[in-house]
Amino acid sequence: MTRKIDFKRELDCYSARRDTPRIVQVPELRYLMVDGHGDPNTPAFAEATATLYPVAYRLKFASRTNLDRDYVVMPLEGLWWAEDMEGFTAARDKARWDWTLMIMTPDWITEDMVTEAVEQVGAKNRPTRLDDLRLEPLAEGLCVQALHIGSYDDEAGLLRHMHHEFIPGHGLTMVGTHHEIYLGDARRVEPAKLRTILRQPVARTG
Repeated sequence: MTRKIDFKRELDCYSARRDTPRIVQVPELRYLMVDGHGDPNTPAFAEATATLYPVAYRLKFASRTNLDRDYVVMPLEGLWWAEDMEGFTAARDKARWDWTLMIMTPDWITEDMVTEAVEQVGAKNRPTRLDDLRLEPLAEGLCVQALHIGSYDDEAGLLRHMHHEFIPGHGLTMVGTHHEIYLGDARRVEPAKLRTILRQPVARTG
């Protein structure tokens, strides 16, 4: 039987310590992506999630059946930004947020496999955002990340520490887009126990 790969264990960039930022090197990875705007507690966010997961699982089954390569479907991830990033880290003005929801896929998953998976998913109970789904690489490179345990609304303190203390204190400056990796399912886990990796791409200032 083929070994089932869990990329959360294989890739160092999916490891983080609670409330303790560290510098990591993130390789270029490929993701299924769907874009959106506004408060994540709205139908648009749920529709994007409901589009990504069926395609991700269809790809997993196709890989296992046709390629004899099995893997654990990766967690939901999100890129987040706003015209004024203080509205994200401090004011938490969710109506002004832009986001891209993502699920990482192995590098052996081809565009043709994604096209076929989308067609199969769309044949029955077609997700609302299926036409907006794409496969795209993301190269973040040097990043700072830490594990937050608790409600998403309680992330601000750790983000302030990362952005205003740890990053400048290590001769770094923020670049790219704030990135979150959701290791817990908010539909099944109480807010106090949610585990989220908070990642910020950086560059050296020297």
